Amino acid sequence: MTTANGPEPAPGARQSAARVARAWLHGGWRAAQAIEPEFWRNLHGELLAIRPWIDRAIVLAHAAATGGIVVAFTLLADAAIHAFRLIEGWGPHGRYLTLLWTPALTVAVLWWARRFVPGALGSGIPQVVRALDDDQLQPAQQAWLASLRVSLHKIGLVSAGLLAGLSIGREGPTVQVGAGAMVGARRWLSPQSGIDSHDLMVAGAAAGIAAAFNTPLGGIVFALEQLTRRRHIAHSSLVIAAIVLSGLVAVAVFGNQTYFGRLRVQAMSWSLLVPGLLVALVAGLSGGLFARLIVVSVRGLPDRISRWRREHPLRFAAGCGLAVAVMGLATQGATAGAGDLPTRALLEGHGELPGIYTLLKFCATWVSAWSGVPAGVFAPSLAIGAGIGHDVALASGLSREAAIPLIAMGMASFLAATTGGPITAFIIVMEMVSGQAMVLSLMACALLSSGVARLVTRPMYQELAAMLPNPADAAAAPAAASPDRRTT
Repeated sequence: MTTANGPEPAPGARQSAARVARAWLHGGWRAAQAIEPEFWRNLHGELLAIRPWIDRAIVLAHAAATGGIVVAFTLLADAAIHAFRLIEGWGPHGRYLTLLWTPALTVAVLWWARRFVPGALGSGIPQVVRALDDDQLQPAQQAWLASLRVSLHKIGLVSAGLLAGLSIGREGPTVQVGAGAMVGARRWLSPQSGIDSHDLMVAGAAAGIAAAFNTPLGGIVFALEQLTRRRHIAHSSLVIAAIVLSGLVAVAVFGNQTYFGRLRVQAMSWSLLVPGLLVALVAGLSGGLFARLIVVSVRGLPDRISRWRREHPLRFAAGCGLAVAVMGLATQGATAGAGDLPTRALLEGHGELPGIYTLLKFCATWVSAWSGVPAGVFAPSLAIGAGIGHDVALASGLSREAAIPLIAMGMASFLAATTGGPITAFIIVMEMVSGQAMVLSLMACALLSSGVARLVTRPMYQELAAMLPNPADAAAAPAAASPDRRTT
């Protein structure tokens, strides 16, 4: 018999199909009966085991608090650099006032840090790396590197450095701030939680990067690439949830906006191949040189300047502050601070910067870090890289619109060469400028420049972490630590 839908199955075939269906349903029901008790037992156990849920809530609450602390840090840092601009523009000769203001405040910042919280000196990332790599640290020793007390001092000291007009950034220090804020959750967790200080510091450090740059993916990749080389992350889902929650707090305050706006990328053509390679090579060599200078400056050499730094650190800091102020005068203040405004102007295609801006920003950032004050190099590295891309575009005769991709490539390249984290660099830059259209170009430049930098230096943060004083000795007697090494 034929129906509208085709030939009707024979009666025997229909009976066979019915038997198969009944057998399948019967087997499924028996399987469900076997699984059902196990399901209810697991659900009952989860509901009764309230302590794991409390532990998770504690971690997430600290993640939200970390996001709030980073937001406060951001607002305070922005207010500090704004106040410096007011001082700089005060009266007809206000910019010359910085020749006194910058050295004086630099000395005050260094004195306070050395006197009260030597663990807050430097960028903060080496301290977190050291705390994560050394599993034998006692709580008091670990607190010397990362704790809420260190985090609060770090916020005030970095903001004071920006108020002084030094060429420093807050994003690197935010890593130590986030780690110190999150590690405080450990005292409230149960012994059965399985969440240790390592996981909390990784979550806090990555959350700090995510909230500071408004780049949640960059924060996660930073944790994987820079902080967890020797150990896996236990409770990775909880760690990632903490990073995302911290980033959401920043988004709730500042809005879902990219750090440098939206990149106006034109159609990428083969005409940018040679300039792009040149940007990656120049940024790789200069970034490797910058990292080498930072490490050598901290380690010290058997020369007169290093000896002066060891014997008279406050006088040396005053000299560094004066040098930074002079470079600021030469660039109408463009080298002061993290360099956000000049970088944004270049990316928007209307930046008018002095021809020596890139070189002086390089030197100002190095000298600011050499002074020994708490200083990050993340954001200044982006500004230097943007300057390299802009200079190569000018040398290649490209228009302002065509130079924008090279500026973004320079940012990713110099950051990758300096920090030794190419994946983190290109993802952070991609998220900061909403540059998904040129992700392959950013990736290629970051990898190439990082490889070139390895010919000049080893990873900077690992070397600086190795030069830190023994936390056990430093925690017991901070004054006995070497002044030269405590400035890492």
